[in-house]
Amino acid sequence: MGLLSNISRPANRSPSSSFFIPRFFVVVAALSFTILLFFEVDSFVQSFVSSTKTIAGHNLEPTPWHPFPPKPSSLDQESKYSVASKILQCSYLSCGRSTTDNTSQHNPPKHDLSKSESCPDFFKYIHRDLEPWTKSKISARHIMGAQNFAAFRILIIGGKLYVDLYYACVQSRAMFTIWSFLQLLRRYPGKIPDVDLMFDCMDKPTINRTEHASMPLPLFRYCTTPAHFDIPFPDWSFWGWSEINIQPWEEEFRSIKEGSQAHSWRKKSPIAYWKGNPDVASPLRMALLQCNDTEMWRAQIMRQDWGEAARGGFKQSKLSDQCNHQYKIYTEGYAWSVSLKYILACGSVPLIVSPEYLDFFSRGLTPQKNYLPVRPSDLCLSIKLAVEWGYGHPDMAEAVGRAAQDFIGNLTMDRVYDYMYHLLVEYSKLLDFRPRQPPAAMEVCVDSVLCFADENQRRFLRKSLAFPSSSLPCSI
Repeated sequence: MGLLSNISRPANRSPSSSFFIPRFFVVVAALSFTILLFFEVDSFVQSFVSSTKTIAGHNLEPTPWHPFPPKPSSLDQESKYSVASKILQCSYLSCGRSTTDNTSQHNPPKHDLSKSESCPDFFKYIHRDLEPWTKSKISARHIMGAQNFAAFRILIIGGKLYVDLYYACVQSRAMFTIWSFLQLLRRYPGKIPDVDLMFDCMDKPTINRTEHASMPLPLFRYCTTPAHFDIPFPDWSFWGWSEINIQPWEEEFRSIKEGSQAHSWRKKSPIAYWKGNPDVASPLRMALLQCNDTEMWRAQIMRQDWGEAARGGFKQSKLSDQCNHQYKIYTEGYAWSVSLKYILACGSVPLIVSPEYLDFFSRGLTPQKNYLPVRPSDLCLSIKLAVEWGYGHPDMAEAVGRAAQDFIGNLTMDRVYDYMYHLLVEYSKLLDFRPRQPPAAMEVCVDSVLCFADENQRRFLRKSLAFPSSSLPCSI
């Protein structure tokens, strides 16, 4: 009986031995899955980071028609997972929960019709700039043709802003230009029509009237010439130039004007002054260096060392400290220069060397009234003769400087936004198609721009935040 029971009773087995093989396979399978998942996630993150373009310049190459040294993005210093997280947050999540964006779109302010003023005379150039398309209208084919010369595409649809990025821009031009469109939407909520436009943020116009006579291409940029179709638009520095510590326009203008009033015009140095960067492929600026002789040519020409200025926090480059001369010289650089408005703000007599490139407001300047023209040929002699004219006509010279300051002082941000408003309204009337968001275009809002901006950029952007206007735009 004992023997039979020993035979029939199964031997005792430990629980661990009975499950050893299955658990081993479970562990191996789990580990394999984890490794596979890691590589899949890593591959996805790598693809996501490398394929997403941002307004901070991430994953964008410089424009091939105006190459410049790429500036490292703040994102380049972070791990790919941190970059992916930031791109996800800034590009895809910020606008859906935006707290500072166009919250007034749904409740536009009531406008006081009695406060609508007449626009400055130079607003008439809006119609002249858009005249090439009054008969043909602007088709989707025009837009796609202009894309070949654009850094990015701007779409406003139903009061929201969408951007399709193609190339990087110098420094933070793209970010601040896109910001300007957002501020216009905030300034006039519910009043900006749907538009679809191409924008290039580099200096020189590219749509030559002769080459593109059969099909003019509408391309927005900061300047134009009589020989180009390019449509001038207010430049980024009206909202601040963070890289060289130039404040948003109205704050910078007040600072320059206060600096100009530190000494009366008669007590300012009776010579012509210029300070800037001559190393921008500009024969004119290189020629200007030869005029640096206060005795012979009545001119002081200063080379700006931007590297040294940056290391010193731009304390020696404050524009408000450069208004101590009775005459200030404006010369174009590689093309048009943002410096014109700061020179006009000084109250000194502007000596403008025959400009080839024109921005949206400079076409309102009148020679002999708010500036003195200077010939590029015999440059030094022409500067000397202008200064010596002022010696013999001090009251008239002072009046020219004052008229220049008054002209640019009237270019408030109200007027800048009004110009943008009228330009986009008139442009929208020429579109023969309904703007639609292309697949690659991303919605951009105030919070998404602030999300991508670094700490210094964010400080300038917040300073230039616009609020709804209680009055209508000026009338053309």
